[in-house]
Amino acid sequence: MRLLLLALPAVALAISVAVFAYVRMFRRYRIPLCGLCRDSDDLELGPAQARVADGPDADAEKEKGPPVPRRFEWAEVESLTGKLAPAAVVGEGGSSIVYLARLPDSSLAALKLHRPSERLHRAFRQELELLLRLRHLHIVRLLGYCDDREEEGVLVFEYVPNGSLHEKLHAGGGEALPWARRMAIAYQLAQALDYLHEGCDPQVVHGDVKSANVLLDGGMDAKLCDFGSARVGFSAAVVPPRSGRAMVVGSPGYVDPHYLRSGIVSKKSDVYSFGVLLLELVTGAEAFDAERERRLTAELAPVLRDTEGRALEAVDAGLGGAYDAGEAKAAVELAAKCVGDNPTLRPSMAEVVRMLREKAASSIAVVAARCDGKSDL
Repeated sequence: MRLLLLALPAVALAISVAVFAYVRMFRRYRIPLCGLCRDSDDLELGPAQARVADGPDADAEKEKGPPVPRRFEWAEVESLTGKLAPAAVVGEGGSSIVYLARLPDSSLAALKLHRPSERLHRAFRQELELLLRLRHLHIVRLLGYCDDREEEGVLVFEYVPNGSLHEKLHAGGGEALPWARRMAIAYQLAQALDYLHEGCDPQVVHGDVKSANVLLDGGMDAKLCDFGSARVGFSAAVVPPRSGRAMVVGSPGYVDPHYLRSGIVSKKSDVYSFGVLLLELVTGAEAFDAERERRLTAELAPVLRDTEGRALEAVDAGLGGAYDAGEAKAAVELAAKCVGDNPTLRPSMAEVVRMLREKAASSIAVVAARCDGKSDL
């Protein structure tokens, strides 16, 4: 008994040392207690977005993560939009109407109401199921949804105030989007697609990457949206469009020619569309000229065949020469690889992220400095 009493202080000291060491290890490496870490950004966002946050409260915010999308009642949907008032409509398409909504906390949101249709409701359910799983800085965030009605589905998204990239590039009348911002947007979009392709389980193919589906937030950062054409898995075999029995997935000018020939949608289809969008950013020209029915890739075919000698011919004249020639050449070379005819030879989005990070480092750094209040771009 005496020996046991003598040993107790040593045992207590050993336990204290072990607990101290564990706490130090937990704080240093962020080991989740009891293995529960569902809201960790590093796990949810994937390798392309894993990063160290700054500031004393950043870790707490990181652990908390964005709010879980909530389920709205139909009466709430009407209340948020002034009973679906026509004056609240900010966008309209063949399958949906978008309203500007004011949430109970007075913040704004974009409310997407799918038109009544059994087919469109199935598409709504598929999109909702996917959106509930996605969390990424450069993917528009789902705030809530309503599935009260049998054929009318509602998705409520964060409000993104600066419109679409397509409007910013092609609406005219304003200043040209600066070169550094264009490269930063390309890099952000590449990160979002890399997350979909490699950071999700199962993997996701967006299916309709285009400038109209890239929104710009208050800081002019990119937010990928519209997952109505998305497919889950490595690839999805569909009925070839030429058969006349299926709608083409994608938009004119951005659609992968390999898909049009084979009917196969894959991650490399997104890579192709991204390549077209990258050319759009470099040139300031639209991906598809409806009047001439001419694709941008066809227009730039001579440049894409000789990127070494002719890449700078493609740069948007509206920039007035205010661009980085080395970055422009690298961007055109990368775009040429992305829109190559053979899908197996196209880079992965992970490789695209790496190449942009290396070749457009200067522009990315300029925009990052602007986020820190050191630049006006």
